[in-house]
Amino acid sequence: GGGVGRYRASEARDVEAGTSGAGASVEAAGSSSGGGGQGGMGDLQDFFAEVGEIKQLQEKIRRSLHKLQETHSKSQMVQFNDQVAEMQQQMNDEIDEVLKTAREAKKRIALLEQANEKAKLKKGCGAGSSQERTRTAVTSSLQIKLKERMSEFQSLRAKFQQQHREELPRVLYSLTNEKPTEEQVERLIETGESKALYQKAVQQVQQGQLQNAETLTDIIERHDAIQEIERGLLELHQIFLDMAVLVEQQGEMLDNIESQVSKSVEHVHAGNVALRDAKALQKNTRKYMCCSLVMVLIVLFIILASVAKPWESGAA
Repeated sequence: GGGVGRYRASEARDVEAGTSGAGASVEAAGSSSGGGGQGGMGDLQDFFAEVGEIKQLQEKIRRSLHKLQETHSKSQMVQFNDQVAEMQQQMNDEIDEVLKTAREAKKRIALLEQANEKAKLKKGCGAGSSQERTRTAVTSSLQIKLKERMSEFQSLRAKFQQQHREELPRVLYSLTNEKPTEEQVERLIETGESKALYQKAVQQVQQGQLQNAETLTDIIERHDAIQEIERGLLELHQIFLDMAVLVEQQGEMLDNIESQVSKSVEHVHAGNVALRDAKALQKNTRKYMCCSLVMVLIVLFIILASVAKPWESGAA
């Protein structure tokens, strides 16, 4: 709900303000006793140090995406095949590096979650505590950011797929001397028959059966390079799907925390009301006791007075 949004927004600002520097490991965030029995600021300092390192990994991914987009745009304008091949190799290498970085970020976020679970065992840091809410919200923001970074690569993947879609008719025309319709091209892609088509083209080029073999060879080489790049992008897409699941789970956890906080507020309010009622009852009880005591004293006085009068009469 709205409370979850407030947690995420406030903790995201905390990350920006408090995660400079690096050093402490995730395990330290879960086992450090620097904050004493209450699990104080020592734990959170280690926690935010690790958050800062994960954010650096995510920034590295962002820079790599920008570099890939630039290289791909340049490759579209280059005419010489050797330059295109070089750029495609650069993109392949960059995607391999992104995969390593993304896996590292995903792994460290998972370790951060484990450290959060360990931290909840400390006194004052259990479910619903301010530290537990901070840890959960910040970890969730890291998961969301990594998911967003991975989703940004899908637009690049779509560009390569479009490039494949545009080159496929040329391959088909080289083999059949007929210009395919858009429906035929889509069907070849959807059914996976385009792969067999490229294999057939390779065979005919090798056998010298095609007149425009040189042009077709260039297309096939580019296609093979693009397929390699797409495999890397597909792995990044899998990381995106994994993070989407984690974000969904974390969102449910944040909703539960918000519910617990709301219930805690309600319990505190009910306790305050009960305390006020108890004080009022205690005050009234004292008042009744005082009144009762006064009435008892009056009755005793009357009894004593009634007993004293006959005594005085007899004496006289």
